[in-house]
Amino acid sequence: MDIAVLLENARTEILDEAFTALDSHNSVHYEKAGEPFTRQKLADLFDLVVGAIRDRELDDIEAYAATVARDRYSAGFDISEVQAAFNSLERTTWHHLVAAVPPGELARAVGLLSTVLGAGKDVLARTYVSLATEHHVPSLDLTALFDGAAS
Repeated sequence: MDIAVLLENARTEILDEAFTALDSHNSVHYEKAGEPFTRQKLADLFDLVVGAIRDRELDDIEAYAATVARDRYSAGFDISEVQAAFNSLERTTWHHLVAAVPPGELARAVGLLSTVLGAGKDVLARTYVSLATEHHVPSLDLTALFDGAAS
């Protein structure tokens, strides 16, 4: 079974479900960016996932994830918001695979999807954390919490 073709045929359903899942996450920044922006970003990610599965090539998804991390970090998105977008697409895609792929081919299909999205999420997280650690975050002064404590 051609997993890329199966996913392409379910594109609209998967993207609608992924958007609904992400929308229920109540992401401040995605809500502010609006539905068209969010749907387009999910579609871009979906197309890269399908392309990576079809071509057995991770370069494009990894480059996209690094760009997304930089763009969303600069725009003030929390990393959990960006991960939620990847996760919502992953969950809905998994559901479609499990429902459509014969049991004997399911491990291969899920393995391909997991490899592609795992590579993207890894680059996303590493890039975002790298950006976050470049900026000094002042530590909290907690001494006031201990005023009056027995010595």
